[in-house]
Amino acid sequence: MATENSNADAVIERSASAMTRQAYGLFLMMGVLWGLPYLFIKIAIVEVNPFALAGLRTIIASCVLIPLAIRSGSLGATLKRWPWAVAFGVMEMAIPWVLVGHAESRITSGFAGLMIATVPIVGAIVAWFVGDHHALSPVRLTGLGIGVLGVVALVGLDSLAGNVDVLSVVELLIVAICYAVAPLLISRKMGDLPSISVIAVAILSVAILYLPASIGQMQHGLPSQKVSLSILVLGLVCTALAFIGFFKLLELVGPARSTVITFLNPAVAVALGIIVLGEPLTLGTAIGFPLVLLGSYFATKSPTNNVAEVAP
Repeated sequence: MATENSNADAVIERSASAMTRQAYGLFLMMGVLWGLPYLFIKIAIVEVNPFALAGLRTIIASCVLIPLAIRSGSLGATLKRWPWAVAFGVMEMAIPWVLVGHAESRITSGFAGLMIATVPIVGAIVAWFVGDHHALSPVRLTGLGIGVLGVVALVGLDSLAGNVDVLSVVELLIVAICYAVAPLLISRKMGDLPSISVIAVAILSVAILYLPASIGQMQHGLPSQKVSLSILVLGLVCTALAFIGFFKLLELVGPARSTVITFLNPAVAVALGIIVLGEPLTLGTAIGFPLVLLGSYFATKSPTNNVAEVAP
């Protein structure tokens, strides 16, 4: 009996260790996959307008996610509440992806990634507005203050150097608000449905919404090989594969711990902008970057423990 217990303990320990390795691998993968889009959007918008880019990206992702949703057997239940899935798609993808694309036509990809890193800060404010009485606890208020200081440093110092477009900053702040509101919308209206079907329907709705723009773009001929590859990566890797990986991560560690990827994405965006596109490491980025991330961490910190609990 002692030997059997020992063997069972060993199996459980090996399983837990494997799960830990898998979770860490998914953390790293998601941090990269959702840090990549800023680079490929920057490349693609040279030849493709933001509306068509969002449309083409979601068409490609739909071809992967819709079959998976059908296989899950939950697509029918999701379609019965399609207006909420469409609303989620508009808030999570249709508006943000167009605004990010438009903003990146005038600013660096790294700056865009850093501005989107404010989502947890905005999320804490949104949560307070919808009734979360812990959303603006002292520790979170501290995080908000640090984060706002970081944004002021980022925007202010880069503005003095002539590296910031005011309209782009406004657009990216709207994106941050959309990313903060969308999860609350879907958790309240479709939280009982499998995520794969909700995301699939949402992405398909955006693909249909921007189908005229996608068709119009293709009527002018295929973009260059470099841009075409960027669109494929955005659709297959940064959307379809990224959502599949995120669902698996949620299964392994839960929604609270999965938000750690929020603090890795902007670092990837900044690094790729500098290394691949030759974007400058500005004084605003050097000072504002750590302040925004530190503020985001404390803005999502639970008042009763050390786990960030608000997902962007």
